[in-house]
Amino acid sequence: MSDPGQPPSLHAPYASTLRRAPHHPPIRIPQTPTETTGPSNWAALMGPALADLTTQHAGTPIGQRIVVTGRVLDETRRPVPHTVIEIWQANAAGRYIHKKDQWDAPHDPNFTGAGRVITDGDGRYEFISVRPGAYPWGNHHNAWRPAHIHFSLLGPAFATRLVTQMYFPDDPLIDIDPIANASPMPYRQRMVARFDIGTTRPNWALGYNFDIVLRGRDATPFEP
Repeated sequence: MSDPGQPPSLHAPYASTLRRAPHHPPIRIPQTPTETTGPSNWAALMGPALADLTTQHAGTPIGQRIVVTGRVLDETRRPVPHTVIEIWQANAAGRYIHKKDQWDAPHDPNFTGAGRVITDGDGRYEFISVRPGAYPWGNHHNAWRPAHIHFSLLGPAFATRLVTQMYFPDDPLIDIDPIANASPMPYRQRMVARFDIGTTRPNWALGYNFDIVLRGRDATPFEP
């Protein structure tokens, strides 16, 4: 039985899934050591953490500075240490640095929108960025994606990659977004960060908390 909180491969309001969703049941392939083992030292393999997306260039990027922190947890809410989290997002105007992103929002020469962190021994992570803007997409008439940040998590091996999105509280676009709504309520709320005054840095940045639960009844929805 599938998990009702996880988005299906085929979700008709999300138009591109009609073309790419599999038409047959998945085939379970037995895992070998290639799939179940991986680097013993992610930090050495991945290089220095890129935890501050606002200091990667000569100048300061435009936009509301944010600090995002949280923990990666298993199904019993125990911390999962040494998890690589790759981050990518649009800039404050809602534009990605990608040749296929051609809408007329401006690029920010001081913001690439990509970062990487590794959870510590308690499963905690933290990164600094700017709040991304909403942007139009061609799914349907007048379609706009809510502000969001993509997370890609790598566990003990490359084959254990999981991808999800983090949304911001009180964003009215979430309720009408086909991608977010592929996970029904209350599960969808697990992808919405919580504003955290304790993480907020006075006169500098707003703080958000976003815990990621890998599996179990409290699991964060992940992209299929």
